[in-house]
Amino acid sequence: MDKQELITYLREKPEATEDFPFGPDVDVFKVKDKMFALVSSYQGRLSINLKSDPQDAIELRDIFDDVIPGYHMHKRHWNTVFVDGAVPEGEIQRQIDCSYALVVKGLVKMKKDALVLAYGESVVYQGLRCK
Repeated sequence: MDKQELITYLREKPEATEDFPFGPDVDVFKVKDKMFALVSSYQGRLSINLKSDPQDAIELRDIFDDVIPGYHMHKRHWNTVFVDGAVPEGEIQRQIDCSYALVVKGLVKMKKDALVLAYGESVVYQGLRCK
């Protein structure tokens, strides 16, 4: 998965917005003003920081060498995933879906309900079905 494919997938999430608060080399993706992904380069490699259930975060790190505790993030809830490595594209997409769904789940009720009404639970919470 190259950077353009990654960015395209992130932009397709319902009401995803892209921002550059840390400069032009760091893409921050948010839903309703809450970050669900951060795309950058870490250790010279394309990477993405994604929110994860704490137990899932540990399991993913055990399964994939290219998944590490979130760089500059709360390491219990965030992972850094090297996109240019051994993690399959489908698994990266699954982790993006999970991150997005977890962030939506944590939104205030009014914002959550607005997303569900506009796009449906199956789209908004797609990532929570996969474990």
